[in-house]
Amino acid sequence: VQLQASGGGLVQAGDSLRLSCAASGFTFSDYGMGWFRQTTGKEREFVAAVTWSGGSTYYSDSVKGRFTISRDNARKALYLQMSSLKPEDTAAYYCAAQKGLATRSWLDYDCWGQGTLVTVSS
Repeated sequence: VQLQASGGGLVQAGDSLRLSCAASGFTFSDYGMGWFRQTTGKEREFVAAVTWSGGSTYYSDSVKGRFTISRDNARKALYLQMSSLKPEDTAAYYCAAQKGLATRSWLDYDCWGQGTLVTVSS
């Protein structure tokens, strides 16, 4: 089981960025998927989640209206489109998978990708 996140970088406040997560080694369409982020010294924070079908999505209040999570089951890929980025969005972003559901707690997720760093300058 492998998740490979990519797409991070250094951007300015107000810019957009799209993160991708490539999945392999499991039946992607059986899993709910999520994005989390973490900064040094802080607990991993929920960003967004999507159900196995893509039919339902969930967002933290801090990103709602600015970020969009989506998935392509045929390509085994997860995406996070981030717009109107703010300096407080600066973090390492992680994609994660859990069988069946799509929840807000990082404790529910079984598989994790490596982080991709997003830095937003003011």
